Amino acid sequence: MNLAGRVIGAVAGAVGVAVVGTTAGVVRQGRVIGRRVEDSTPFGSLRSSPLTLIADDGVPLHVEVDEVGDAPRGAPGSEGSDLTVVFVHGFALNMDCWHFQRAAYRGLVRAVYYDQRSHGRSGRSGREGSTIEQLALDLAHVLMTMVPDGPVVLVGHSMGGMTIVALADQHPELFGEKVVGVVLVSTTAGGLDPSRMLLPMLPARLSGGVAGRTVSTLAIGHRVVDGVRRLGASFAQVATDVFAFGGAVPAAYVDFVDEMLAATPFEVVAQFFPSFKGLDKFHAVEVLSRVPTAIIAGTGDRLTSVGHSRKLHQRIAGSTLLECEDAGHMVILERHGQVNAALDQLLTAAVDRSTST
Repeated sequence: MNLAGRVIGAVAGAVGVAVVGTTAGVVRQGRVIGRRVEDSTPFGSLRSSPLTLIADDGVPLHVEVDEVGDAPRGAPGSEGSDLTVVFVHGFALNMDCWHFQRAAYRGLVRAVYYDQRSHGRSGRSGREGSTIEQLALDLAHVLMTMVPDGPVVLVGHSMGGMTIVALADQHPELFGEKVVGVVLVSTTAGGLDPSRMLLPMLPARLSGGVAGRTVSTLAIGHRVVDGVRRLGASFAQVATDVFAFGGAVPAAYVDFVDEMLAATPFEVVAQFFPSFKGLDKFHAVEVLSRVPTAIIAGTGDRLTSVGHSRKLHQRIAGSTLLECEDAGHMVILERHGQVNAALDQLLTAAVDRSTST
């Protein structure tokens, strides 16, 4: 059988069947998802005027800035602070994943959102630029360009948190000076089994010890993989539900995340894979002890387990750790109320710090 045939045979059913046992089980689980409480959250509707930044290697980055409006008295950042919050999204997602955070802080705090390279509306990177180190260089460029003055709080989810840790490794002098607060959500600084990060997008039987070779092989036929992923929509939906969330969330949440995953070409998945595998930056996280740091994780996270967040908490003196019981990797959606409350507290601490120095 040729490569295309092998890929189709593997991808078409392996993820969903591995999750629920049989093809019929996938259909049943899809129906269960469809019967959940309806939710009309307008995901992807929060926009501001688009800006384009050119990274140091020429890749265009899509950026949007929510400026401060009339904030209620006592809202974080409303007491004359010039604080800016920069949100850094995770792997195979885009800035829209911050919907509930953006809705909560829109007009209250100056906030910068951007699509990481090869994601969302940003330009595609080559393999040499598909690294956590390059993502950190991009973040430094965003800070320099979009926040030339004033203090910054960095908020990163999953790969976005890894990006922040890599920035701390490259530019520790920023933390305590420019950066006055950090929020790390569902992330790690190393020791990651990258096959787990790819589970919603890879055939389950091909993950694990041979994942690296599998990704390299499938990358050769990435267009075929993308086509099969679209054809196997029901399998993909079930995999997203299981691996992205810890409990029964509205079907609209599952569909929203699944759409972002499906929009990420498999070639991008393959290009970033080695960087996840080689990530080892726990030596750099002590720098974050200089500023208020909040760590947030779901105890039901199947992609970056809560143990990673506990290790970060142990290594970052003075940090706080919020464990959202039974929540999954997409805790920023699934438990957005808890996440936003923790972010409120962090922003308050960061504002107090920036106005007292």
